[in-house]
Amino acid sequence: MIFLDTHVIVWLYARGARGLPAALGERLEREDDIRISPMVRLELQYLKEIKRLNVAPATILDELTFIMGLMICDTPFSAITRQAELETWTRDPFDRIIVAQARLHGAPLVSKDETIRANYPLAVWE
Repeated sequence: MIFLDTHVIVWLYARGARGLPAALGERLEREDDIRISPMVRLELQYLKEIKRLNVAPATILDELTFIMGLMICDTPFSAITRQAELETWTRDPFDRIIVAQARLHGAPLVSKDETIRANYPLAVWE
């Protein structure tokens, strides 16, 4: 199981694996359980509303589901928020929930965000 951060979803939709570190692209190709937090979907909608994206979240997620078997994790929100209460290193609600969900599963989180990588030992960008 591996989780993807929002910017990774946007990157994969726009460019595919091109531009990702080679080892990371290969890892994603081998992985059969690729997930996102539902918070990623909400963040994509937010980015569309502020005009940083011009594609609907459903379009992005449907394509990546078809191409790579992406799944939205269905962990109960109450469990995620309990974990998120412990993620006091950020005030960003998106990062807090996304990291909490990955941490709750003890799973890697693909993220280029240096702050996330500094605070979640299983975050990867290589």
